[in-house]
Amino acid sequence: MRWTLLAIGPVAAVAALWVGNTSLFSDYPADSALRLIAHRGQHQVFDRENLRSDTCTASRILPPTHPFLENTIPSMQAAFAVGADIVELDVHLTPDKQFAVFHDWTLECRTNATGVTEETHMGLLKTLDVGYGYTADGGQTFPFRGHGTGMMPTLPEVFEALPEERFLVNFKSRRAEEGEALAKLLRGHPSFRERTFAVYGGHEPTAAAKADIKGLPGFSASDTKTCLLDYLKLGWIGHVPQACRNTLVMVPANYAFLLWGWPERFYQRMRSARSDVILMGPYEAGDVGTSGIDQPADWDLVPQGFPGFVWTNRIELASEQLTRRGFCELPSPPRACADVTSR
Repeated sequence: MRWTLLAIGPVAAVAALWVGNTSLFSDYPADSALRLIAHRGQHQVFDRENLRSDTCTASRILPPTHPFLENTIPSMQAAFAVGADIVELDVHLTPDKQFAVFHDWTLECRTNATGVTEETHMGLLKTLDVGYGYTADGGQTFPFRGHGTGMMPTLPEVFEALPEERFLVNFKSRRAEEGEALAKLLRGHPSFRERTFAVYGGHEPTAAAKADIKGLPGFSASDTKTCLLDYLKLGWIGHVPQACRNTLVMVPANYAFLLWGWPERFYQRMRSARSDVILMGPYEAGDVGTSGIDQPADWDLVPQGFPGFVWTNRIELASEQLTRRGFCELPSPPRACADVTSR
């Protein structure tokens, strides 16, 4: 009898663990649809092989298939037109206290100027050609040179140009001042606050913005790491750690299967903790930049019926992949499944 009990104990424990975390007995909310975050709007994608942190990505773009440049108002309009729910954009606080919407820390990669972006007055930034440095053939031709002059917007200009859309704001610095300035801008313009989905990036500005604006979601890379690691430790009992509460939880698609209760039960636990789940592209050690759900193989990693957010660098391809995966046949289809040309 004693040996029987000793044998049954581990089996019962494994069974309880399985029952507590399987998604067989749970489902997604029937009235929720997958939502798309368009990273940098609709933009020129680049070769990620051997990508280093100091690499100028504009000099390694793939042959262009559309005319849009990242972080410009036309690129954001194009992203929403093909079904984006959120557009991610990058900001720098300039010396004259303007928020320049631009990705790079320095200007020489994409523009016809040099210098540190956050150290350059907005008046000068407005004169630059943000398409100057793009080349797909090693510098033999520059297809966007001359087409991006004056196209670096301020953050208020983005909000005013797209008054019905929402944005994820990426702080490019580590300055708390940047978060405080954004909070001041949002407090002074309630309509801007309504359309700021969340903030992320540098820990200091993110924390400052969250502290000044009640209910503003935000996260940094360290926040995401803490959340996922803490959940791996105790998620098996259904516990959602504090780092995963009232935030955005970024999940690399190729490691999602390790999360207790993935996909349905994990999603439900995060939503019960007032957090949104964002499914990222596959992560590999040494990756630089943000991998998205971009290629068909990436889309195959998205669970059927997933109603969270999907991060993509190829928003123009999303509708085709959503159709292929059957998302457009669901009772609540994604926005990208609609006849967007009729809007």
